[in-house]
Amino acid sequence: MAVFQTIRNLFVPGHQVESVAVLPAPPTTYSIRPLAVKHLDQVSRLNMRCFKNGENYTKHTFVYLLNEPNALSYQIVTASDQMVGFICVLVGDEGAAHVTTIGIAPEHRRRGLAERLLHHLETALKFRHIGSLMLEVRVSNKAAQNLYLQKGYSIVQRVSNYYNNGEDGFMMMKSLI
Repeated sequence: MAVFQTIRNLFVPGHQVESVAVLPAPPTTYSIRPLAVKHLDQVSRLNMRCFKNGENYTKHTFVYLLNEPNALSYQIVTASDQMVGFICVLVGDEGAAHVTTIGIAPEHRRRGLAERLLHHLETALKFRHIGSLMLEVRVSNKAAQNLYLQKGYSIVQRVSNYYNNGEDGFMMMKSLI
């Protein structure tokens, strides 16, 4: 729970983003690469597009995550080298890891990219002998919950008022062993 609280303490809401109609991006190929501090501006801009209503991370939070020795971060990019997704995880000393954020550009959603990022991350964690992975998801985010459930995650706790707007979240976990 220390990791959980650390991230929550660093979380400061960004500005509110208005909803706009999103047209799907043209078909392309994707690859997964490490996400580093040199990608800070790109990931910050993408984060603002992925999350609305103050639920996005600040640059300060990303600087922390991208410099933390116990963190792993990946990006998914198009054939033209455009970042369209990211995932960050903190690895605890107790053999567990915590996904702090995962985001996919709205125009690239419904293409299995979050699933690919999760699979890549889980493979990297297994290689490091990490036994479990946890994350939080909005109670209202049925699409993400369904993905996580299909990938073997279980809801272990409902966290009251987890999000800035007062919405509850589900803590979900998966054994990687």
